[in-house]
Amino acid sequence: MDIKVYGTQWCPDCKRSKQITRRTPRRYEWTDISEDEAAADLVRSMNNGRRTTPTIVFQDGSWLAEPSNDDLVRKLRLP
Repeated sequence: MDIKVYGTQWCPDCKRSKQITRRTPRRYEWTDISEDEAAADLVRSMNNGRRTTPTIVFQDGSWLAEPSNDDLVRKLRLP
């Protein structure tokens, strides 16, 4: 998978990030951390013990936590 989006169904920032991510031809995988404890542990390990959502992991190993629209668009190289 090119992009992994970790979040929760109730999170408005997660919904926004998924909408932006859908604009890229890259494939992405959505994981709800309230339903997947291993994913929640991963998010906590990446965010100093916090369940920061969304946390978005890219194929190159980089990641963004709670990115702004501009930061996510720039990372995805969208117009």
